[in-house]
Amino acid sequence: MAEVFTKSMARNIYIGGSVFFLLLFLVLTFDTVNNEIPKRDNRENLTEQVVRGKLVWEENNCIGCHTLLGEGAYFAPELGNVYVRFGKSKEAIKGFIKGRPVEGIPGRRSMPQFNLTDEQLDDVAEFLKWTSEIDTNNWPPNIQG
Repeated sequence: MAEVFTKSMARNIYIGGSVFFLLLFLVLTFDTVNNEIPKRDNRENLTEQVVRGKLVWEENNCIGCHTLLGEGAYFAPELGNVYVRFGKSKEAIKGFIKGRPVEGIPGRRSMPQFNLTDEQLDDVAEFLKWTSEIDTNNWPPNIQG
């Protein structure tokens, strides 16, 4: 290689690098557009009851303490897999929510009683069942979230 770096050498490196990265960008864009992204959502099972359960979830700010599919606060357990953890029983979920608060251990956090109606409990349980059926690629990594 020459000891002197000329303007034409710099221009050739600039143009060559620009062309290379432009081609790389185009190839990656083409690959992304042509590859089908794996379907992970659960829209085909979205019912009116699930939507109402999501509204109850939002109105009571459940995400202020719990995480859902990894999003939310880390004060209380993950609820994206609570339906599976409770033995695939909506009745167990409803009973757990209805039986709150349990003031058993002093200084330990506890869930407040929201005094939800039976319809709201059904809706929340259906919403949590629906979220447990989303393909999360094995997230959270442990069963308790």
